[in-house]
Amino acid sequence: MMSTDKISLQCPMPKFDFDVITMGHGSGGLLTHRLLQSGVFDLLSNSLLNQQHDGASFHLNGNVAFSTDSYVISPVFFPGGNIGDLAVNGTVNDLAMCGAKAEYLSLGFILEEGLRMEEFWKVLVSIKHAAAKADVRIVTGDTKVVEKGKGDKIFINTSGIGYIHPNAAIHHGNIRAGDRIIVSGNIATHGMAIMSVRKGLEFETDIETDSTNLNHTVIALIEKFGNDIKFLRDPTRGGVASVLNEIAELTRLGYHLDQNALPVDERVDAACEMLGLDPLYVANEGLFMAVVSKEAAEQFVSTLRKDANGANACIIGEVSEQYPGKVTMKSRIGGTRIVSYLTGEQLPRIC
Repeated sequence: MMSTDKISLQCPMPKFDFDVITMGHGSGGLLTHRLLQSGVFDLLSNSLLNQQHDGASFHLNGNVAFSTDSYVISPVFFPGGNIGDLAVNGTVNDLAMCGAKAEYLSLGFILEEGLRMEEFWKVLVSIKHAAAKADVRIVTGDTKVVEKGKGDKIFINTSGIGYIHPNAAIHHGNIRAGDRIIVSGNIATHGMAIMSVRKGLEFETDIETDSTNLNHTVIALIEKFGNDIKFLRDPTRGGVASVLNEIAELTRLGYHLDQNALPVDERVDAACEMLGLDPLYVANEGLFMAVVSKEAAEQFVSTLRKDANGANACIIGEVSEQYPGKVTMKSRIGGTRIVSYLTGEQLPRIC
């Protein structure tokens, strides 16, 4: 994965008036104007953003999906990425889980007084590269500055709009007993990448976030499998367990996992064990869950494994009429236990 240092060399930082963000950069006056012109508009330039209006004007024709999310991750920079690419990927992926390809994003910054311009530039460049990789345009946005001590360097909000693929029929109401539960890759990687550099919890590891855009992967699967894909979700906060508990409640069906089938990187598994964490509840950012018909499940996984975003995809369980509204898991030693909702906050400020 491209590091922020390599990215910054490809996009030289312009000369700003100050080395750090000041309250003046949020005044709406000259410093705001120079910050946006020298940084945001020049770097993220496209025909819609260049209108520099209060909003973006464009034509929509067809079924669309809309999503919004806010990112308050700590630390802002982590192994394999930062809050910038995370924000783009997160909203692009939320739209993909609706069966839509993201077309347009808004980008809102809340900057803390004292944030170094060099850090802000690295975040901006990561946003540019993530948007280009996902083939999405950032068309409008906003910037605010808060006093030092009233933020945490930088918070980002992104909203996105995309066209829903005509073959998509993504809804929990389509799930039936016998359907298979699939994950596209190793679970808990992102959460443990963040924990590996969190102040007071640092430990020697080379775990990197799996954050990436999934839209190209998902759209290709929808084109091939259509109605056989019943449900999609990216298991971010709360992890795999929380997603399954949500849809178990909605569908009043049972969701049964096999612990031996759960794909977890050995380093991630060891880190979770060391910190007393269950990988099922740890946040993810670069994988998705799917509920797919029994008939298509094996071919779905085989197809997904040919994609760079699905090399470790596998079937982890199935849907049944037993234990309606519950998630259960067969353990490695053969017993069965209830997998409940996450109680409390396991990993604060993870996305």
